[in-house]
Amino acid sequence: MLLDDYFQTYLPIIENQLKAAVNTIDRPYLAELRYMLQYHMGWEGDGAGPEARGKRIRPILVLLTTMAAGGEWQNALPATCAVELIHNFSLIHDDIEDNSPLRRGRPTIWKKWGVAHATNAGDAMFTLAHIEIFRLIKILPFETVIKAAELLQRTCLHLTQGQYLDLAYEQRSDLTAIDYWPMISGKTGALLAACTELGSMIALAPEPICQAYRQFGFSLGLAFQAQDDFLGIWGDTALTGKSTENDLVTGKKTLPIVYGLSKQGKFFQRWSDGPITPTDTIGVAHILSEEGAKEFVLSQVSQLTAEAIQSLEAANPGGEAAVILRQLAERLLTRQS
Repeated sequence: MLLDDYFQTYLPIIENQLKAAVNTIDRPYLAELRYMLQYHMGWEGDGAGPEARGKRIRPILVLLTTMAAGGEWQNALPATCAVELIHNFSLIHDDIEDNSPLRRGRPTIWKKWGVAHATNAGDAMFTLAHIEIFRLIKILPFETVIKAAELLQRTCLHLTQGQYLDLAYEQRSDLTAIDYWPMISGKTGALLAACTELGSMIALAPEPICQAYRQFGFSLGLAFQAQDDFLGIWGDTALTGKSTENDLVTGKKTLPIVYGLSKQGKFFQRWSDGPITPTDTIGVAHILSEEGAKEFVLSQVSQLTAEAIQSLEAANPGGEAAVILRQLAERLLTRQS
């Protein structure tokens, strides 16, 4: 089975599990709350469909890791729901905090229903995730379920810590790449690490194997974000579907921007002179490239990719899932969109 075949086979199963979790909010007088979650997940409303749902990479990682570590994929379904619901909880809250009007080309929950309702919807998503992880108690040893639930809680703390740093960095121009990694470790690395660790835990793999899978997911997450930051400035808009102006105009502290600020050169001076406008972005991106940001970011992606693959090899994955897991890692880390 190839990667695309795997997605076609397992994504509908994951989607049905997610729908069942959200539909536990089943009282008639809670119909609007349920609809908010269904809307955010891409199932309802204008523009609903695959593009509105996102890639569902995190639940796929859980399933693949479970299988590669020697477990039964069916056992991982509660965890696939849990990680995807946590991911979407974080997106709902991030949209509020970042004042983002759009998510995947559609109005965000807070834009449609207001901040108060959106905050509550995110909290509901968060709670559903933790209910889902405890469904493992019917499948796995009690001790393993407690460890899985604790891992999910710690991951949520790391997510909020990463978001705190993201917000705290907004007004700072004295950042270096050293400051960047703790932020992105929380915002991106932690949840992908949890996906691969959970998958191996569900397979009842030995602790050293679980930690190797965890490191694989963590390095994969950092490389994924660094690649995303690169595409945010130098990507092909026709492929990414995203503007290459946004990160520079909004002042988001992505890896190339943090690198440019740390050089204290022409980019730093332009940044200090005031907001960058859409018409400035091509020239500013060229300055960043001249100062070595483009080369630096690509080198970081390459290094982290190598670390991810090394950790995956250390986990000694087996079967067809091992091949597909490598294919997924390669696709994520060489993507142009």
